[in-house]
Formats: sequence, C-alpha cells, structure tokens
Amino acid sequence: MIKVEALSKTFVSGENRVRAVRDISLELPEGIFAAIVGKSGSGKSTLLSLLGTLDRPSAGSIEIGGKDIAKFSDMRLISYRRDSIGFVFQNYNLIPNLTALENVMLPLEFSGLDKSAQKIRAKKLLEQVGIGDDKQSRLPGRLSGGEQQRISIARALANKPKIILADEPTGNLDSATGKLIIDLLKKLAKTEKTTVIAVTHDESIAKQAEKIFHMKDGKLV
Repeated sequence: MIKVEALSKTFVSGENRVRAVRDISLELPEGIFAAIVGKSGSGKSTLLSLLGTLDRPSAGSIEIGGKDIAKFSDMRLISYRRDSIGFVFQNYNLIPNLTALENVMLPLEFSGLDKSAQKIRAKKLLEQVGIGDDKQSRLPGRLSGGEQQRISIARALANKPKIILADEPTGNLDSATGKLIIDLLKKLAKTEKTTVIAVTHDESIAKQAEKIFHMKDGKLV
C-alpha cells in the first residue's frame, strides 16, 4: 500500500518560489496499474520523482508498507531505491555498449547473486517480456524502440521491486507498440504483485489504468 498525505514540493531560486506539488493526498493498493495525467508543467513528473525518492518533499509524508520513506536518511534511501523501486523511462536509458542480457543483469550486481544466478534471472525476465534468446545478445542499437522498452521493463523488474515508476513509457513509440507496452505493464502489475504508476499526457493510455489521477498546477483535480 502506498499512502501519500499532504505532500508538497517547493523549488526556490533566489526570490522565486515555485510550488510544483501542492498538498497531494492519495492511496494505492498493491498490484494495480495507475496513471498520473496532466499537461506539461502540471507537476506530474515532480510527483513521480518524490514517489521514487529521487527528490525529497518540502512537506508531507509518503508511506510505503507502513514506513514513511520521506524520513529515511540518504544512505537508507539509496538501498531502498535499489531494492524496492524500478524505473522505466521514455528514452529507455539502456547502456549502449551492453547487450540486452547485460543491461538486465546490471541492477543485480549488488543483489548477492553470483553471476550464474544473475544470468538465469535476467534471461527469465527477458523471456517474460517477449525478448527471446536470438535477441538477448544484441546491443540496444540493433533493436526496435518497442524491444528496447521491453528490455527497460525487464531491467526494472530485476530486483523484484514493490513499485515500478514509468515516465511517459510510450512517448517514443507508435500507438500500436505503445499499447503492447501498456498491456505488458498492466499484466506485470498482477503477476508480479507490483504497483505500476505511469506518468502520461496521453488520455487513451490513462483510460486503461485501474486508477487515474489528474494533475493541474501541482494539484490533484
């Protein structure tokens, strides 16, 4: 369960103050696919950064599994982020000189698994997202955008996270491929018991979510 209460984020630059997120409260149960929708500048990406512990709130709390992660120390946040949160980005963020398999193995370096076990898990995840043996040894540049995003999702799942945060995950894909990616994220939310939260400006994607949050001027509307 994710429980957010009175969450706010204010950025200060000199005398200028920008309230990017304003007094947001929401709850999300485990294993659902949720969407945060809003125009550019609405605060949705800032909210995602707060949920992913990439930034700290100015006020409010973020409880995950009954623990307020907003109060964690910097060192504790690093390990929490590594073990409990998976990220999927619009631009895939794959390492270009590593193969598909090596990209998925990368987060497992600190998992305690030996190389053989890392490889087995990475191969299983790639197969789960539809990347077969024939493409696992390819570099990202030799794969389509949809295939690269599937690899990005497999990498996000590597450490069995409680939450996957996806920032415009279909932004660089055609509509048909984008639908396949969203269908995959929805399926994984159930099979992996992972809460998936996608930020999008695309209402057609949002309509497929089990829970939709609309943002405007830093607030839920």
